Amino acid sequence: MKKPKTILLASANPHKIEELQQNLESLQIKITSTREIEDAEDVIEDQPDLEGNALKKARYWHRETGLPSLSDDTGLEVDTLGGAPGVYSARYAGENVSYQENVEKLLREMEGKEDRRARFRTVIVYVNDEGEFLFEGICEGKITTGSKGEKGFGYDPVFCPEGYSKTFAELDAEEKNRISHRGKALVKFVEWVTQVIG
Repeated sequence: MKKPKTILLASANPHKIEELQQNLESLQIKITSTREIEDAEDVIEDQPDLEGNALKKARYWHRETGLPSLSDDTGLEVDTLGGAPGVYSARYAGENVSYQENVEKLLREMEGKEDRRARFRTVIVYVNDEGEFLFEGICEGKITTGSKGEKGFGYDPVFCPEGYSKTFAELDAEEKNRISHRGKALVKFVEWVTQVIG
């Protein structure tokens, strides 16, 4: 398998693109994204699980551009809510809502709950001419009772990773990437590329 000259990130989310680029820097492969494609269509994430959504996006963009495509889907799974918001994490409070609205809904749902255990789970899919490859990363933690920190995005201000007293939104990017779900999945991807592609 040849080392690709370019990998297309199947995402237009600027926060996600920045995080992915930081993690993939060591590969010395040009990283582009769907933000740079004029009139790029949004791929509807209508699959029942994270794997399905990530596969759908990576397959679509590989087919459209011919480039090796990398996609991810991430969900926050809260034990006491039966694994919710899960695959609906980005639209927990409804379609086209802000990060803040999702966080506020989660905190309302968690009011009075003693069990605050949760995890972030990311599934990364890499699709090229030779196949489809999946990598998973999980970060265990708990939901705080209020928002803390200004960094990060999404549920970062209310997620405290295991072994830490700070939320993701209080950690600097380097530390977050080292322990986060997406960071762990990307480490597996980078190791795979290094071993398989060289």
